[in-house]
Amino acid sequence: MRIKSIEARWIQIPIEESRQHVSDFGRLRTFDAAIVRVETEDGIVGWGEGKNAAGSAGQYAALVHLINKEVGPFLIGWNASQITAIWEALYNGSRRESAAAGGHVFPELARRGLSLAAISAIDIALWDIKGKVLGVPVWSLLGGRSADRLPAYASGGWANAEGIGDQLRSYIDSGGFKSVKMRVGAMDGAPHVSAKRVRAAREAIGPDVDLMVDAHGTYTVAQAKRFAAMVTDCDLAWFEEPITGDDVPGLAEFRHATHIPVAVGESECTRFDFRDIMVSRAADILQPDPAFCGGITEAMRIAAMASAFNLRLAPHLWAGAPAFFAGLHVVAAAPAGFIVEYSLGANPMIHDLSREKVFVKDGMISVPDAPGLGLDVDTDILTRFSKF
Repeated sequence: MRIKSIEARWIQIPIEESRQHVSDFGRLRTFDAAIVRVETEDGIVGWGEGKNAAGSAGQYAALVHLINKEVGPFLIGWNASQITAIWEALYNGSRRESAAAGGHVFPELARRGLSLAAISAIDIALWDIKGKVLGVPVWSLLGGRSADRLPAYASGGWANAEGIGDQLRSYIDSGGFKSVKMRVGAMDGAPHVSAKRVRAAREAIGPDVDLMVDAHGTYTVAQAKRFAAMVTDCDLAWFEEPITGDDVPGLAEFRHATHIPVAVGESECTRFDFRDIMVSRAADILQPDPAFCGGITEAMRIAAMASAFNLRLAPHLWAGAPAFFAGLHVVAAAPAGFIVEYSLGANPMIHDLSREKVFVKDGMISVPDAPGLGLDVDTDILTRFSKF
């Protein structure tokens, strides 16, 4: 299981104009990600994904260069089964031996951002390899799964007050979803505009479908409080990223001022960032992104901490196929995991990259049974849409 090669590519897949949407990220015309292929000397291939942008689009040249020119060459010859040792070596850098001997981290200065995105991509691919070598799905390596199908929520909701009801009902009809999420915040210009859209959404979908909102961290604490007060009678299942994740005290202040559960974490790296959120009592639902938080290894560490703090885990899975499949295994294996994000925006990075159709039926999504991630990558798509 020695690592023979590591190759990262910036994949950029265009989104057809009729399916593009506009949010605080602007108009999303492409879906971008760093897709990583790790191959062992035995010919086993694992797939991973790294992200450095929360939205669909982003610049990936630097991340791809980092993986191909620094991280990849460093790992050639390592035993691919030593996933934790590799994670810690990459996180601690030149002091990896001292850290291993000392039993605690001596991390590099550049231990966030692109570094964690690179670690995430490698980590996901190594879990894929290990499962394929042993002939078992990743969830089995993580301790087993809670169920063979998991609840999923429809993630989308950009329409105005006049159209949001029809948009969300179309999600419900498409997959039998029992939960839907819509976007609010800076894209609407003012809290009362978002509140009007939320009230229209609740009226349209009725009381029996869970409704979540996501502000992408664009409100101030005061604006988030105003918005929450305006929708207090809409029975929101959660309010995602009400303010920037950089302001943990502000998150805690907001959470203590509202009855709406707070969900955060898609922009956070490692268990250390999530520890601060938990200790500050700033959230109810944690949303690590496997392609950014540190991969499957770190997502499971975060999940264990969530369980200890009596919190729930709902990973951020607005992602490509490797990260999405990684998230399925994490939710299935983690006691705190309870629901899967399923993009209802255009997502060719899942639906075109995976040869097997990924779909939701009766509000549920199947957990893969095939070895590794259970992902059969369409390499023709990678070749066709490789930008760098």
